[in-house]
Amino acid sequence: MFKSTTYNFSRTVPGQAALFLRNYYIYFVLIAVIAFLSLANLDRFELFERGNFLYEKNIINILRVSAPILVLAGAFTLLMVSGYIDLSVGSTMGLSAVIYAMLAINGVSFWAAFSITAVCGALLGAFNGLLVVRFKITPVIATLITLSLFKGIALLLVQDGVSAIKSMGDLRMPQWFNDYGREGVLMGLPMAFWVAVGVTVVLIVLQNRSLLGKYAAATGGNPTAAKLSGINTSMIVFVLYAIVGMSAALAGIARASFMSLGDPLSGDGMELTAILVVLIGGTAFSGGEGKVLRSFIGALIIMTLTLGMLTLVPAYYQTLVIGAVLLGAAASNHFISRKDHAS
Repeated sequence: MFKSTTYNFSRTVPGQAALFLRNYYIYFVLIAVIAFLSLANLDRFELFERGNFLYEKNIINILRVSAPILVLAGAFTLLMVSGYIDLSVGSTMGLSAVIYAMLAINGVSFWAAFSITAVCGALLGAFNGLLVVRFKITPVIATLITLSLFKGIALLLVQDGVSAIKSMGDLRMPQWFNDYGREGVLMGLPMAFWVAVGVTVVLIVLQNRSLLGKYAAATGGNPTAAKLSGINTSMIVFVLYAIVGMSAALAGIARASFMSLGDPLSGDGMELTAILVVLIGGTAFSGGEGKVLRSFIGALIIMTLTLGMLTLVPAYYQTLVIGAVLLGAAASNHFISRKDHAS
């Protein structure tokens, strides 16, 4: 009896340690990145005032720049947990930025423009969902189609001869346009960041406390078993695509407000960034596993590291460093998962 108890204990402790690392490693990575940048010399770059990464204005600037990916990361995570992907989020973001700028220039109030743009984003996401669940087009192909389609619409909405919407004839951008993503603060932090936090909290609740979150994981883990158990997987996927579209629209609003214009190309590359942050957060590319909060932290890591590297690493090495970070995070997560299962 005594030997058996000792043996089980020796196997349980490593298993618990691996589980702890698996659940919390992302926070250690964030702390390590912040600690490294805090010790580095950043005074050559105007974003980092006084050469101190932890200076208050530096943190606010980073949160402003990070708001688009922070508001998108959670929804993208839930979609990938269900085993699906959306490569059109960058184009949805760019089209939403254009729509938001057009509404603002034409005298629509902030809340009306914000709401209309968010609804348009949800409709764009729902269109993606329709292509995937109704017409049975492979998600990668379907969203590559809409990536081009949505970007084309955004470019058509911009007047000939200009690259982005700043004004239209005698119409000018209203004063409030910059408040949301650039000038405005709430309790010392950017308004767009608080919206990203609010969206993330809602998605965390949906993932952990609602049938939508449970069914999304079931759909991604074993879609055949999910269907046999009575889950309407098509509806789950459709709703998740709509949520991703709305989140991409909110990201477009934040980017347009920060840039003070509606740029149809403002979301270019966002799909790759979204994939990067959710993978660093531990979301399985094959579906069935992932956490919204970890992706939020992963987004903070990527944006903090990217902005910090602007002064520390030559431009042609920055992508290589980001790739190395992704490789290290993926390898660590895979190793911890194997150790956890072995225990």
